[in-house]
Amino acid sequence: MYPDDGQSTAEATLAELEYSERLLGEAGAQLARAHAETPDQRRQGDDGDRALLRAMFTELSVPVVLLDHEGYIRRINNAGASRLGSGPGYLTGKPFVHFVDLRRRAAMRSWLAAVLRGDGDADLESRLAQRGWAEDVHLALTRLELPTEPNPLVLVAMSPPMNGGEEEGPAPLEPEVEDQVVVLAARRLDVLTRMTRLLLRSAGPGGAGEPLALVDAAELLADSYADWVIVDVCDLPEDPRAARRAVVAAPHDATDEQREEVAGAATEDADIPGEVLGRGQSLLFPLIEEEGVLGRASSGAPLLAMLGAGSLLSVPLRGSRGVRGALTLIRRSNRGSFRLADLGLIEEIGEHIGLALPPRPE
Repeated sequence: MYPDDGQSTAEATLAELEYSERLLGEAGAQLARAHAETPDQRRQGDDGDRALLRAMFTELSVPVVLLDHEGYIRRINNAGASRLGSGPGYLTGKPFVHFVDLRRRAAMRSWLAAVLRGDGDADLESRLAQRGWAEDVHLALTRLELPTEPNPLVLVAMSPPMNGGEEEGPAPLEPEVEDQVVVLAARRLDVLTRMTRLLLRSAGPGGAGEPLALVDAAELLADSYADWVIVDVCDLPEDPRAARRAVVAAPHDATDEQREEVAGAATEDADIPGEVLGRGQSLLFPLIEEEGVLGRASSGAPLLAMLGAGSLLSVPLRGSRGVRGALTLIRRSNRGSFRLADLGLIEEIGEHIGLALPPRPE
């Protein structure tokens, strides 16, 4: 628990506890039913068969995941846990779709629902993405009905893609290796130093170039720290509290359609920048779980899915008279996730930019 992160840590803990309470309640009800239906003297052979099957599942070389009727991971074998990049204990109880790339989640949910309805097995090409890596996979979904389970289960087997798909996007920004903390800290310090020099130059003699500095600041962050950088500011004369999308810095391989959709999207109160502007508090999403938190494109598709986003953070631009705007950074799903240390750095940069903005219109 971090000193300045008590509220969000407590909220996350309560959410986990609520889910644990529900799981324990369901498990208690199942145990009660099993106790009422199972004879007092169970055959020793049954226990041996269960132990054998459990060992086979755990050590099976094919990555396999067992999902409950709501899509949560019920069990996962060692190969599956390795494929998802974590331990079985951590992954159990997590929604499987959260490990699927944003652009593939809608299809995954539809296929999962179809299998649960009894429409037959499903085979699909998908893409896994989590904390700095991305991998194309082929998923085979099968419905399981067991007499001891009140609801059907879904068995998911993962294998290499049938079409030989290749990973998309640029190489990872930074390796997720814990012993490189010093290297990562040095990179963050370099970004802060370059940003400080940029803002100092804009405030120098004849420095009426705040808007240009804002564009340069966004491009600096997009070049060295993120893929997409969005700056929303509150400087409209007719409504000083309303925000406009002032700057969008995109990666070099972004399409014109992506740039236009992000630049033209209005900042809504329910979106991440709108929430940051309203509350004046930063938001960090190391793993994006909801695709619609940045709004939708004109076609109705979530913007984050269109951008292939995997991690996001947004901080307020705080000037001498309150919040002046919001700075939002996005990394693609195959790049390293934003961390708390990144949030602290961007918050400091956000304060510097907020102070460099021209006076708010009266």
